[in-house]
Order: sequence, then C-alpha cells, then structure tokens
Amino acid sequence: MLGEQIGTERGKVTSYRVSRSDAGPKVEVAFQAAGKILGVDHVTLATYVSAMRPDGTVFGEGQGVVRGPSGQIASWVGQGVGKLGRGQAVSYRGAIYYESPSPEWSRLNGVAAVFEYEVDEQGNTDAKIWEWK
Repeated sequence: MLGEQIGTERGKVTSYRVSRSDAGPKVEVAFQAAGKILGVDHVTLATYVSAMRPDGTVFGEGQGVVRGPSGQIASWVGQGVGKLGRGQAVSYRGAIYYESPSPEWSRLNGVAAVFEYEVDEQGNTDAKIWEWK
C-alpha cells in the first residue's frame, strides 16, 4: 500500500554518456536536485544508467547521495522502468532504498520507497517519493 509522501525534489540533468553493451546502447545520466526528504532540505547528486528494451520502454538503475544542511547524509540505490518522450524527456516509475546514519533520516533505513521521476525536454527533473507500506 502506498504510504505518505516522504520527499520531493527538482533539479537538472548535468551530463550524458553513451556506452555499448551486448544488449545495445546504454545511456548514463548524471543529475543534481534539491528538495525535502522527511521535512529536511536536501541536495542530491546521482547517476543512473538506462537501457532500451525491445518494446520501446526503458529500464534504469541508479545510485545517489543525499546531503542535508546540517551534515545529514544518506545514500540510495534504485531501479525503474520508463517511457521516452520528446527530446530529452523520459518518465520513470520505480523503487529506491535508502541508507542513512543521520538521526533525521534513519527511518529511511527500513523503508522501501516508490517514486515518480520526470525529465522534460530541457533536462529539468521532478521527483516525488512515497513510502511503500
């Protein structure tokens, strides 16, 4: 069951890198974002790798570091599936898993979180994150 919304963030894609695998091309995307997680302001630095599937959908796997204004730190890993839009646009849905020693974010250690992640044609990002209960 979808629980409370625990985070939001907006940001910008900062780079793309294309590589080749046996399954075809993969695109590595780096982005920076800022928002709130569990009510605490944060900035995120993250990278994910996307691969096209034969049906036209995209599968992505990523990892990131989240930092708060008072030294809070968390890391996450996640996976999602998506659809390509126009230009740089892509829309993902997936799950992420956090790890944090910071008291404000330690609750995240036991949470499976689900997300909606959008990138528009100009590379602007918008994410919403919910606790999955």
